[in-house]
Amino acid sequence: MRIWPGRPYPLGATWDGEGTNFALFSENATAVELCLFEPDGREARVRLDDCDQFVWHCYLPDVRPGQLYGYRVEGP
Repeated sequence: MRIWPGRPYPLGATWDGEGTNFALFSENATAVELCLFEPDGREARVRLDDCDQFVWHCYLPDVRPGQLYGYRVEGP
């Protein structure tokens, strides 16, 4: 899976016609993983390594609209 840094804004999952930017605000997170779920129950996790002003973000050029996702957040 290709993972690029992405942008901190807009928040949420934003499709730009070529891929999807993910951005999540958390002032207290120490780590964030993006969880991608497939219809058959498989899950892939992507660690978000980029954080600007408490916004964790990444860009996934291979993720399209309709992708089921969630976050796992570590911290107090």
